[in-house]
Amino acid sequence: MKNIFFLLLLFMGSRQLFGQAIDTSPDRVWTPLRIDFEKIGTIKPRSTHEIKSSRITVGCETIDRDLVIWDNYKGYLAPLGVKKIRLQAGWAKCEKVKGEYDWEWLDEIIDYAVANNLEPWLQPSYGNPIYEGGGGKGLLNSLMTSQEAYEAWDRWVAALVTRYQDRVTEWEIWNEPDHPMQEISPETTAQLNIRTAEIIKSIQPDAEIAGLAFASNSDKEYLDRFLKVISDEGKLDLFHWISYHSYTMRPEDAYSDNRVFGLKKVIDQYDSTLLLRQGENGAPSTYIPSFALSEYYWTEYTQAKYNMRRLLGDLGNNVETSVFTIIDIYCKPVLNTKGLIQSDITQAAVRPKVAYYAVQNLASIFDDELVLQPDAAYVSKSDFEMSVYCYWDSENETPLVALWMDGQEVTNSFETQKADLSFPGLEFTEPVWVDLITGKVFEIDASSWSKTESGTNFQIPLYDSPVLIAEKSGINLQ
Repeated sequence: MKNIFFLLLLFMGSRQLFGQAIDTSPDRVWTPLRIDFEKIGTIKPRSTHEIKSSRITVGCETIDRDLVIWDNYKGYLAPLGVKKIRLQAGWAKCEKVKGEYDWEWLDEIIDYAVANNLEPWLQPSYGNPIYEGGGGKGLLNSLMTSQEAYEAWDRWVAALVTRYQDRVTEWEIWNEPDHPMQEISPETTAQLNIRTAEIIKSIQPDAEIAGLAFASNSDKEYLDRFLKVISDEGKLDLFHWISYHSYTMRPEDAYSDNRVFGLKKVIDQYDSTLLLRQGENGAPSTYIPSFALSEYYWTEYTQAKYNMRRLLGDLGNNVETSVFTIIDIYCKPVLNTKGLIQSDITQAAVRPKVAYYAVQNLASIFDDELVLQPDAAYVSKSDFEMSVYCYWDSENETPLVALWMDGQEVTNSFETQKADLSFPGLEFTEPVWVDLITGKVFEIDASSWSKTESGTNFQIPLYDSPVLIAEKSGINLQ
């Protein structure tokens, strides 16, 4: 009897630790969406072991402050299919005694990631209060203010890069220096970026570094002043990306001259080879009273729609992208429900959300074999706004189009409208219609598409969540 009781406790503990298993069935997500086409299957997810490379990151931040527990969610990462993870390396967590680094917790994460074909990119921030003027562990007053602390920072960065240079090639300097809780000037941020990037490059010359980690997607003055310092010192070649965080209630509002496109114009004035990277963005699945995108009654459906529209909008505008975050974060007293996995105030993983499966479907399709065709043309006879991005699958040699209605913020509605579209440069043979939330794949019937001399016409249903027009042979079905 005691043994049975012990096994029961062990089982309950393991369920709390690892949460609900990932559903691998074809009907893993239910929605009220109704499509008249014949269903022929469901997208077959691909793990990180099956995907060579992609431009998508999933956030694994805040482990450094113990706001999430790595062991509780790590098993969900490889099946998700997203190739990169973003981490704060946690200076204050690693160096609790001056001059002594405890790498055990970070070693476990990095080694697990590499073993599972995940590519971690590391950020050395925040500060370390064991030093006088060493700054804080989080956003509030985190930057170093003393010479001793800056020298300790230099040693920390050098030790970090030396330890992980064989497993980590991508780095980011400091998180959201422009955030109101930090208010670090662009000139100070630039000097910190130069100082840190030079240390990284001196140890790992082939490192790729993201500068800034901008909290904003619209503060062109801050960006300009930041880049001017770096340019004046002739250090622009230290950086591969300029990273930013982008939260707009309607995802597509980010792509304007006042926001992301405006940032790109500022960058191009200094160095047109510098790339943009969207390093943190994601919607909650419930109402939250604070944090980004707060005070709105989010659901798991609107979270999934938002995240996919943002990811595909970024990729469609040639921006490397990230979804924030893998699991809900308990920032006492608020649970930030932006996770793809539901958690609770014990930090246990409860279950994958609808958004987990939606991102899993998206990641299985949008790897680096899928090449954006920015000049591909289309003609719409529909009277509603939509986003349309064309790709070429270089592995299967087939076209693919991602599209959705984008005229308003995401809703809980699954009502569709018929879109009348022509693609002069894309030729399909057996086109299918793919819903990315559920992964369901439907054969487009003969009355809803036709070939032309130079392309293809479609009359298909659309709604406010991304769908695909793809060649049947280019989709792996289960």
